[in-house]
Amino acid sequence: MPIARPFRPLLVPALAALMVAASPPMLSHAHAEETPRRLEVQAEAELQVVPDRATLSARLWERTPAIARHEASANDPDALREARDRLEARAAKLIRALEEAGLAREAIRAGSLNVQPEHLPGERLEEGERETLVRTRLERPIRLQLDDLEQLPGLLDALTEAGVDALDGVSYDLADRDAATDEALVKALEKARHKATLMAKTLGIGLGEVIAVSETRSPIFQPRMMAMSADARESLPQPEYRPGTITIEAGVSVSWKIK
Repeated sequence: MPIARPFRPLLVPALAALMVAASPPMLSHAHAEETPRRLEVQAEAELQVVPDRATLSARLWERTPAIARHEASANDPDALREARDRLEARAAKLIRALEEAGLAREAIRAGSLNVQPEHLPGERLEEGERETLVRTRLERPIRLQLDDLEQLPGLLDALTEAGVDALDGVSYDLADRDAATDEALVKALEKARHKATLMAKTLGIGLGEVIAVSETRSPIFQPRMMAMSADARESLPQPEYRPGTITIEAGVSVSWKIK
């Protein structure tokens, strides 16, 4: 007869189950030690800068005589040449006037000649329809670079006296854009540090070393535009020119280790 053996519980599986159940808290504790406590702050700053440079845009144009569309088989070379000669003579006169007003020749840029057709309504025909007239417009843009904003009123006077056909406006700018954008970024970082210091003091915690820095908004520089027209200028006997300020915004996110 087989000999009966006393019952013994299986301790190995139970011990393994106990070890498995105890493992997650140990891993979580190790993960907590790897991830330091941090204080993260986001800050944005705005910088107002007075411009010290300006670009003035104007245009001159001349037109050929308008003729009926059915008669315009091709552009009249004589009419085009005459219009171009008139335009070039006016541009040369304007450049001389600007130089006499104190602007250096290298600060004057005469753009490429632009030629485009124009369609105009003509007389009514017997059938009730209106005849279409065609002419050609020759245009030359003029751009002036001003490093001294005090010259702006005198140059505008020279442009209007020279009879420019359009004043497209003034774009205010900075001679050193990089310095302005750097200042805006520094201002955002200083604001982030101030916020972190205030929060740590209020919460009774200590700030350690910086562990992460990133930009949430890169400093963007955008010149300030001021529109104008020759007609509006003539209606103002004593105009004032105020460049105002240029706004530069910057944003950062900074994380400090909590002691």
